[in-house]
Amino acid sequence: YTELPVPEPDSGEILVRVVICGICHTDLHTVEGELPLVTKPIVPGHQIIGFVEKIGSGVSSFGVGDRVGMAWLHATCGSCVYCKTGRENLCANAQFTGYHVNGGYAQYTVINEKFAYAIPEVFEDREAAPLLCAGIIGFRALRLSEIKQGQRLALYGFGASAHIAIQIAVFWGCKVFAFTRTSEHRDLAIKLGAVWAGKPTDTPPEKQDSAVIFAPAGEIVPLALGNLDRGGTCALAGIYMTPIPGLDYEKHLYYERTLRSVTASTREDGKDLLSIAAKIPIKPATTVFPLKDANRALQLLKRSSINGAGVLEIP
Repeated sequence: YTELPVPEPDSGEILVRVVICGICHTDLHTVEGELPLVTKPIVPGHQIIGFVEKIGSGVSSFGVGDRVGMAWLHATCGSCVYCKTGRENLCANAQFTGYHVNGGYAQYTVINEKFAYAIPEVFEDREAAPLLCAGIIGFRALRLSEIKQGQRLALYGFGASAHIAIQIAVFWGCKVFAFTRTSEHRDLAIKLGAVWAGKPTDTPPEKQDSAVIFAPAGEIVPLALGNLDRGGTCALAGIYMTPIPGLDYEKHLYYERTLRSVTASTREDGKDLLSIAAKIPIKPATTVFPLKDANRALQLLKRSSINGAGVLEIP
């Protein structure tokens, strides 16, 4: 916990006074060294809700006092083949909030106006913060899992992302099967509309059409693939995962099952997620911690001891 100078917004940038920042597994992977640090020291945090304190030259999308959100995607080159074909999440020169540049575990941060989000009024600050990563990545993972309306969906790990993703899936009329270690998380899954909840090693009552793995545990992958029906797709939503055990071709992949990763997200994902979240409306369950308790909050996250999403309140 330290004092840093307030950053100055450059051309096209806005200075954001942070009021709430969500806590994410990516923050945990960063501070524990599971992700290599490219900038050091770094202020973590990328699920940011705040108010525009100052604008740089040329800014036209936001004015001083506007409420804005910031997500994991901080900047892209805008000129590579991925940026030009709607796949900016794959840009080799992308920068990420709280990883390449200082994030939201602080009172102030800056971002280019093109990468900030207007937040729907239906959400309180603490409700909106988890939508900006847990929500966006969960939404993209649902898309890449190829789940269709009314189909059967498996969710492995029931933290911040899954507890938002399930609300979207239920809204789509899907039958959701939740696999998670703790009884508290299983209870929350049932409360939010899951038709069944069990441990990752439990056998569900029926096969699923799609699966999303949020837990960073490679040993879950064969279990999820084994529970998929023919033609099913399993999406891996984490930025980090422990080693995946060997797969049996016939048991885990044959019959046109698909295994794919999810890499970050695009600004379009963010806009679409905020739109559908406001329509439902999604109500994230949150536990609030003061900024000085960030390390304790991350330890609780590591032990799966936060039901829903943890958020830091910035003084």
